[in-house]
Amino acid sequence: MNQPRLPHALFYPFHLCHPETLARLLTRFASIHFRDFMALQLTPMSGMTAFQDRMGMNFPGLIESGRLVQGYGVSGPIPPTVAAAIDRDLHDPHWRSLFHHALCRDRRFQRGLFEPSHSLRIGGSLVPGPAAFLRLMDDSFRQQTYDLRLVRALSKSCITLDEGYLFEYGLALVKTSASLIYTQTLARTYQIQPATDSLVHFALYARSCLRENWPKTNHLLLRTGY
Repeated sequence: MNQPRLPHALFYPFHLCHPETLARLLTRFASIHFRDFMALQLTPMSGMTAFQDRMGMNFPGLIESGRLVQGYGVSGPIPPTVAAAIDRDLHDPHWRSLFHHALCRDRRFQRGLFEPSHSLRIGGSLVPGPAAFLRLMDDSFRQQTYDLRLVRALSKSCITLDEGYLFEYGLALVKTSASLIYTQTLARTYQIQPATDSLVHFALYARSCLRENWPKTNHLLLRTGY
């Protein structure tokens, strides 16, 4: 009797994963697909730089066998369709509450967006990481109205300290939303199934899928002991 074919997975929301997660994914999927580092260009004058590291650098054998596929680009200017979907996430109170709760409680989610142990440049000031992060956890940011237009406006070089905090929180919202929207776009385009080991991103993506009426396929591998 023929064995059923294994599906193919798109790991999200990052361009790398823990080796243990990769090993577990390979037992469930025929191949695991990875995007490149996401370096969004907010405006023609502002954006993020990209890291050149790829998952396959440490697993060349998996690349050769076709079980690890990489190189999906998600950098550059934000397309209008993605921009509109980002705004729908940012205007969704439920999505925003999930995001803010995770920002306050989930260490791994925090580290993916900020590095609390280092000083952060907020506006034109260098602020100790713990103090900056404590400020960003204030519930006023959850209640603040955000859209991509505001974050782009705040990305200008000369802003006050208060505007700097608004920008850092807004940029974290935009990066998180964009990573999930690109997940859905890649999954649909290449007919691969989203999979993650981040409970927070799993919940945020599930919320967007429900609101947007996207396919609900969404795999979660809970990390235990690593």
